[in-house]
Amino acid sequence: MTHIHHSFATHIHHLDIASMPKGRVSEHWLHIINNGIGEPVRIPIVVARGAHEGPVLGITAAVHGNELNGIPVIQRLFREINVEELHGTVVGVLVINVPGLLLEQRKFNDGVDLNRIAPGKADGDVSQLYINRVVERILKNFNYLIDLHTASFGRVNSWYIRANMSIPITERMARLQNPEIILHNPPGDGTFRGTASSLGIRSITLELKDPHKFQTDIIEEALVGIRNVLYDFKMLPGVVVCQVSPTILCDRSYWIHSDEGGILEVYPKVKSLLKKGDLIAEVRTIFGQVVQQYFAPEDGIVIGKSVNPINQTGSRILHLGLNPHEIPSISEDCR
Repeated sequence: MTHIHHSFATHIHHLDIASMPKGRVSEHWLHIINNGIGEPVRIPIVVARGAHEGPVLGITAAVHGNELNGIPVIQRLFREINVEELHGTVVGVLVINVPGLLLEQRKFNDGVDLNRIAPGKADGDVSQLYINRVVERILKNFNYLIDLHTASFGRVNSWYIRANMSIPITERMARLQNPEIILHNPPGDGTFRGTASSLGIRSITLELKDPHKFQTDIIEEALVGIRNVLYDFKMLPGVVVCQVSPTILCDRSYWIHSDEGGILEVYPKVKSLLKKGDLIAEVRTIFGQVVQQYFAPEDGIVIGKSVNPINQTGSRILHLGLNPHEIPSISEDCR
């Protein structure tokens, strides 16, 4: 076995970009809290500070500990960035929720969803304090944020973007990703994206398909989209890659939930167009008898769906996007 490593990560307590040398990629362990026996819990961060002045683009992964596809996206992006040509700084936060990732679970180690309590509290409980320090020590350095997520346990997603499409910059960032679906979704209170937005940081969420694994296809797609942002913002020289298939924009969405427990089977595939009244799911008893059927309440498109057959009453069935319509390519050159 050959062990190869090109540099040693430094240990820091705050992300201070101004103190980092220009024209260099550096790796850091940011000390965020201590665990129950006093050992430090550190967040892995990689910083590419360009040789030229420019904005700070932050890319964050694994605020949910089982959402893994964003990690290799950041790793690969930083292997290819030419810092001599880079205008500004790119910061990659490989794992926000370190305790959750080590437990292979979505939530923080106290059972709380970090993406529902941001910006947290400096004098709060375990999870509130943790996310507050992430905001104060990392997020506040950014001008732009691309937050990488996936579906949760027992569900699958299309390749889609959450963005506030009424803001020109975030609309452009979303369309540059060339996703299958864009969901107009002003950021909600408690989300990491919502906190960024409240700080004036223009941000979008990339939903990179499925949890608990690395998926080569979506990793490649995400890299194309992030490179497009770097090119479009003139942070790196390059030509925007245009979409091959049309992107669908949805005005809003909601989840359909079950009102009967049992064995759940959801029929439509992600990206399927539904008509009102289409059969979307059935629930059976453990003996196999159908006890409930579910139908599309209105026209729409399947953004995500449950693939977990074990369905307690009230479980999610299907994420329905409304008013799906094709939008033109981001670039005139694509037409």
